[in-house]
Formats: sequence, structure tokens, C-alpha cells
Amino acid sequence: MMNFLKTNNKVVYVGILAVLAVCLLLGYVPGMEAFSAWVTPPVALFLGLALALLFGQAYPKFNKKVSKKLLQYSVVGLGFGMNLHESLASGKEGMLFTIVSVVGTMLIGMFIGRKLLKVNRDTSYLISSGTAICGGSAIAAVGPVIKAKDSDMSVALATIFVLNAIALFVFPVLGHWIGLDQQQFGTWAAIAIHDTSSVVGAGAAYGEEALQVATTIKLTRALWIIPLALVTSVIFKNGGKKVSIPWFILWFMVAIVLNTYLLDTVPEIGKFVSGLARKGLIITMFFIGASLSVDVLKAVGVKPLIQGVLLWLVISLVSLLYIW
Repeated sequence: MMNFLKTNNKVVYVGILAVLAVCLLLGYVPGMEAFSAWVTPPVALFLGLALALLFGQAYPKFNKKVSKKLLQYSVVGLGFGMNLHESLASGKEGMLFTIVSVVGTMLIGMFIGRKLLKVNRDTSYLISSGTAICGGSAIAAVGPVIKAKDSDMSVALATIFVLNAIALFVFPVLGHWIGLDQQQFGTWAAIAIHDTSSVVGAGAAYGEEALQVATTIKLTRALWIIPLALVTSVIFKNGGKKVSIPWFILWFMVAIVLNTYLLDTVPEIGKFVSGLARKGLIITMFFIGASLSVDVLKAVGVKPLIQGVLLWLVISLVSLLYIW
């Protein structure tokens, strides 16, 4: 049976994806909502991970391309479920802490990676950048600026990816166990979890307010990609490289403004779009999970993974103490 599944992993992939899509769509059918209630971001990620690790990757290029685009569209869609004034008020405190945490994470990360573990400069810098701002997006933006090798990029991305997968499962559980409220958890998740996908997924799993706070703070934090890349070009003296700007963040802000000032009289529209975006996010989690492989895990290695874990623990604990 296992051999059959491994040789037919694409059939299993399509089957799982079809079940997820159908169950999510049943949420729009009156009386059938219970069939979609079990489909959450952690469940979708787990199914993708299980498929990739047990039976091998199916359509890896498709997963990588679609997950990136669908995540961006979903994040923009979430903006139609938010009010500008409420979002700014709920995220103000986290935004102020962002400045200190970004700079501090970069310095601590380089100290752990270079001084303590002797990880090579580029890999250490990429892991620190991904932890400080927004995971894979920051690594993708900074990598070309420092002229990082493909191997360095792969190791850094794999390290961040593995920790992201763990965070999506662990953070909501820890949040409930510690007793964090919606505001506190949203702030904590936005600061301590790397990628936007896992931040939004963890926030959605925790609650509506946590989702709004986490998304707002995380996307504000993601804007630091631009100054980080510019500063990096000065430090590494590679000023000729272009900076990759995450334009979907600006569209997310436009969506919030439209929902606040134009759709306030017809809130049903914003509610529908944001609800559709949450379903898109769940499918994105499956694609991201299905992108992992045993080779990716092996590529992480011991020292870069230790750097990633130690830095992650430091920023998680410091940010949690700050929130308390």
C-alpha cells in the first residue's frame, strides 16, 4: 500500500487538495458548515507535510509558485475584513517594538551565528534577516544584495521554513496555555514567527482579533525589507543590486482603506472577500507543507539550524516578556 502511494503521490496530492477545496466550499452551503469547520491552517499544513515527507513531493514547482501568489492575494483579501482605525490602534504598540526588535534580532543573530557557531557569513546573515523581518521574503530580497550562493540561500530558507512549520502548530497551543488574550497573541505571533503565511495562519487559528493584530503588525514589519536591503548594500558594498519590494503589502493597505471608507455601508462585501481570503490561506498552507522534502531537511545542517532555533527562542522569549 505504501509503495503504491509513493508511486502515485500525485494522485494522492490531487485527492487531498480536492477534499480540502470541497469541504471549504461547503461552508457556503446552509446547514453544511460543520463539514468545513475541521479544515484549519494547521490541519492543511500538516496534510501537506505528511504527503511530502511520507510519499515524496508532488508538483514542487507548482507548489512554490502558487503558494507565493495565493498567499499574497489572500493577505490583500484579509484587508477587506479590517477597519483602518481599529487596525492602527491595535497594532500601534507592536509597531513601536518592531524597530527595536528588528535591529536587536540582526545583531544577536550575527553574534550567535558568527561568533558562537562559526556559521559562514552569508548564511548567518540570511537567517538573521529572515528571523528579524518576514522569513523567506527577507531572505529573497537580501540574498542578491550580498551575492549569496544558491547553497547559502537554500540552507537559510530551509531553516526558516522548518521553524515556520513548527511555529504554526506550537504558538496557538502555547498562547492558550500561557493565557494570552487576542491582542497579546497577535502581537507575539507577528514578532516571533518568521513568515507572513505562518503568522496569519497562527492568528487565524487563535481568533478574529488575533488575526487582525498579527496581520497588521507583520505587514508593517515586512516594510523593513526595504531599509534592510539598502543598509545591507552599504555594509556589503553591493550597491548596484535592486531591492525587491513586496508590493502586495501596499495593496493590503489599500484594501483596508477601501473597506473603511467605501464599503462601510455594505459590510457584507468586505466580509465575503475576507472570508474567501481565509479559505485561500488554508489552501496556501497545504501548498507550503507539500513543498517540504527530506532533502530540504538534510540541507539545513546542524549549525545553521541551531542558530535559527536559538535566535528564534531569544526573540520569542524577549517579545513575550515585553508583551506581558
